[in-house]
Amino acid sequence: MPLATAHVVTDRPARYLKQLVSHMGHKAGTTLTPDGRGTITVAAGTCNLTASPDRLDLTATAVDAESLARVQDVITRHLVRFATQEELVVEWTDPIDGAELEPVAPVVGDYLLSHHTPADDILTELAVATRTATGEAAQMQVSADEGTLLTMLTRLTGARFAVEVGVFTGFSTLCIARGLADDGRLLACDLSEEWAAIGRPYWERAGVADRIDLRIAPALETLRALDTEPVIDIAFIDADKVNYPAYYEEIVPRLRPGGLVVLDNVFLGGRVFDPAYQQDRYLAMRRLNDLITADERVDSVMLPVRDGVTIARRR
Repeated sequence: MPLATAHVVTDRPARYLKQLVSHMGHKAGTTLTPDGRGTITVAAGTCNLTASPDRLDLTATAVDAESLARVQDVITRHLVRFATQEELVVEWTDPIDGAELEPVAPVVGDYLLSHHTPADDILTELAVATRTATGEAAQMQVSADEGTLLTMLTRLTGARFAVEVGVFTGFSTLCIARGLADDGRLLACDLSEEWAAIGRPYWERAGVADRIDLRIAPALETLRALDTEPVIDIAFIDADKVNYPAYYEEIVPRLRPGGLVVLDNVFLGGRVFDPAYQQDRYLAMRRLNDLITADERVDSVMLPVRDGVTIARRR
């Protein structure tokens, strides 16, 4: 349970933040962003600092509870030491597991689902068929509001060539195909013919089956077989998480200027925020999230939609 927060009430939050970053820069890794957010990384873990008008918000993370306690102790001691003109109260929350976080609270999620262009009968019936046929695996299907977002982004780019990595039963496939220009083509990559077959009748009913080129093969093989010219207008990645970095690196050079790559599940149920999760899929996603942020080939934004969605635009 290696996450904890503290909200320190003070009328000098920005001052304390800068003092902490400046002072601890001699003994720890520190950064201060142009918008005033700070990060302090010590051997035991990391603390992020944000100044609000009337408080300093602290978020400490570490690989285990013992390390977390050391991070909290270091930050608390230094912060209290700087407060020569007031008595600061630093009360940390009990440690929590990243998987317990809810990036979108249920009431917010329900509100979002009721305030977007609703799925039509074809998409609704496909969602029902997916739940019936796949059981608990149906949670891999994108939500209706995310499907609307995919259709909108595809239309906004004027896409004629799209790529999807991870089809499942074809809900997102249908959403992307609907957004394509009349002569558009969607290259859809997956390993399961059985699950993809669930979506085929709905693609036909929607009149977009002729736009969808379904390839049942390892997606990396399919992507590497593409021409290296930048011809992709939009790509959607929603497949095995360990290979996200590899998919991204195959797609970005093939994006045309102004083209988009959209990545789903970049939060992985909140576990990417929690360094206690050291399995390959979490390490890969953290690495990719950091890579995209620093990638000079793209402009990117990460959205707290469902399980986290990143949209990156090729420069």
